[in-house]
Amino acid sequence: MSIQLWLNFFIAFLWMQMKDEWSTLNFFSGYLVGMGLIFMFRRFFAQPFYLGKLWSAFKLFLIFVRELVLSGIFVIQQTLKPEPTYKVGIVPLKTKLESDVELTLISLMITLTPGSVVLGISPDRTTLYVHAMGVPDATYGVMRAGDAFEAAIMEVTRG
Repeated sequence: MSIQLWLNFFIAFLWMQMKDEWSTLNFFSGYLVGMGLIFMFRRFFAQPFYLGKLWSAFKLFLIFVRELVLSGIFVIQQTLKPEPTYKVGIVPLKTKLESDVELTLISLMITLTPGSVVLGISPDRTTLYVHAMGVPDATYGVMRAGDAFEAAIMEVTRG
């Protein structure tokens, strides 16, 4: 994927050089021309066309933003109550992710959402231990977020 992206940037800059005008519009038109050229010659590359991976990464970003907002709302609701009624606890989260990059990415995404922190990974690398706020209510939310992150991460890293 990366060679295609760098080649596309090179074509965009070459396009701007040929047009003899360095502007954002010329860069984007050159980028589109480069994208078309790379798409036409995609059979000569070992990897599939890179735009699919970029789309998957964008979807992962949107899923992360959605979970960030939903968990933020949950934490705000819990903290604004006059009496703290939530309980904290550790939730085991099963995962199918295998590589270090995938496990690190899901751990960071879960930790960055408010109200949850990944404490560790089991020795067999199949379970994440998540410290969550509001355990009776948040268990479903942590599981849902973990499943959404897991599917999107597998789409990005495995194609």
